[in-house]
Formats: sequence, C-alpha cells, structure tokens
Amino acid sequence: MSKVFFEAGVKIGIDTAPIIYFVEAHPTYDSIVSGVFRQIAQGEIRGVTSVITLAEVLIHPLRRNAIDLHQRYRKLLLHSANFETISITSDVAELGAMLRARYNIRLPDALQLAAAILMDCHFFLTNDKRLAKVTEITVKQLSSLETDR
Repeated sequence: MSKVFFEAGVKIGIDTAPIIYFVEAHPTYDSIVSGVFRQIAQGEIRGVTSVITLAEVLIHPLRRNAIDLHQRYRKLLLHSANFETISITSDVAELGAMLRARYNIRLPDALQLAAAILMDCHFFLTNDKRLAKVTEITVKQLSSLETDR
C-alpha cells in the first residue's frame, strides 16, 4: 500500500523545489515527492503552483539545451490532471507584497505563497525552512512529511 502524505480532498500549494525533486528524481526526496504526486495523479488531492515555478524550473534545461527535461516540466506544470499552474494576478501581487513586507522573504517565495493562499490551499509544500514563519497558510517541510504519518 502506498504511503499517504495528505488527507484526501485537500489542496496543496507546491513550491519549486519539490517539483524539481519529483521531475529529476532527487535521491533524498524522490520517495516523498513521488508519493505526493501519486496522490495528485489519482485525484486524492489537488496541487497548485504559480507561473513563478514554470520560470524557475526551465532555467537549467534552457541553459543546458535539455529539451526532454524542458518538455517534462511543461507537461507536468501545464497539462497534468488535478494540478494547476496559476498566473500572477494583481491580487496575488498585492498579497505577495504584504507577505514580503511582513516576513522579509524573497519576492518569488512571497508570490508562491500568495498564490497558494488565494487558491484556498490547505498547505504549502516546500523545502525552504525560512518560510516556516509564515502563518497565513500551514507550511509543510518535505522532511516533516517523513515523520508526520
């Protein structure tokens, strides 16, 4: 039986790093992120990220001319069931600015969190410990998923 990382029916915002770990099969986190994305693919949970992730994940494939990797990221982010990549709207920008001002976090992180909050996500999955101080959404670290269940 597959490990369950999130209760059925929840919606999670996903930061860039977990997506990279999934697509590129990171040796430390592959079992966790594969389990989360299996839950998404099976429709148990829904995943959300923003176009910030698309911009961030495509940098290295473009630099290396890794067309296959570039296409895998685009397919996952733009054409996956139960997974949505949203635009940065003025509402996301304004909430992102508030989060950046309140917590002194990087703007891309603030925008990612704002997108998840405005999409009514229950959790924000990241590997960035600096984001744990944000209280507007429950921030889950990848390492905590190993010990949570």
